[in-house]
Amino acid sequence: MPEDLLNERYEKSGVLKFQNQIAWARQYLVWESLLESSKHGVWTLTNKGWQTKLTEKQGREIFLKWVKYFQELRESKAGGTVETEVDKIIQTQEENEPENTDTNIKPTLSEVLQTVSATGFEHLCGRLLREYDFENIEITQRSHDGGIDGYATLKLNPFVSLSVFFQCKRYQGTVPTEKVQAFIGVMETNKRSVEKGLLITTGTFAKAAYEIEKSNIKLELVDGDKLVEMFEKVELGVKPKTIYEPDLTFFEQYRNKTKNPN
Repeated sequence: MPEDLLNERYEKSGVLKFQNQIAWARQYLVWESLLESSKHGVWTLTNKGWQTKLTEKQGREIFLKWVKYFQELRESKAGGTVETEVDKIIQTQEENEPENTDTNIKPTLSEVLQTVSATGFEHLCGRLLREYDFENIEITQRSHDGGIDGYATLKLNPFVSLSVFFQCKRYQGTVPTEKVQAFIGVMETNKRSVEKGLLITTGTFAKAAYEIEKSNIKLELVDGDKLVEMFEKVELGVKPKTIYEPDLTFFEQYRNKTKNPN
């Protein structure tokens, strides 16, 4: 590559253009599962990457796809068009490297859970329960499930098993308390006996709902925060990231240290 191109910088940030664009191209290919998410500076094709050939036009389409994805996640806050969001993303790229803006651009787990379909969320909850040793997981048909999205069995020991119903609700706000009461009603009238009912949501529950939970030993409420914790604990669909912070008490002893005059 010509030296003048390699050394060209963005006027505002002073970041090298070529290296920055390469870094962002790599990041989009990682999100597209064409490159492994290896350490910085290492490029490794995935199996999908080995089998894929991209034209310049297809590369541009990948970029627009992810811009649209992030724009849809944030449209309640921004409300801009995809075109204006493209301009914002490009401006962000001109000022930062992927590692510095990853947390700002990548959606949170809660936001990702909000983007899956209703049926997808039911299957995802079933997958999560499997990670917590539930067995015989069955997702019901929505046309005749009677308010129950799935059944499962939790084997406590070789002699005792719990039969469990679960219902999954994608909510951004608070689940109406009457929905909780209706779920209890469905459990009590369902032909299949049940020892426990799980009501799982990406949102929150009202205080009244938790009061109902306290008075009903069969009911277990799983709100958005608890749901995220469950995903993180078994590392399902998430990758752990270690962050080091300075221990200020350790460095305090060196802050004002001076040479001994003797």
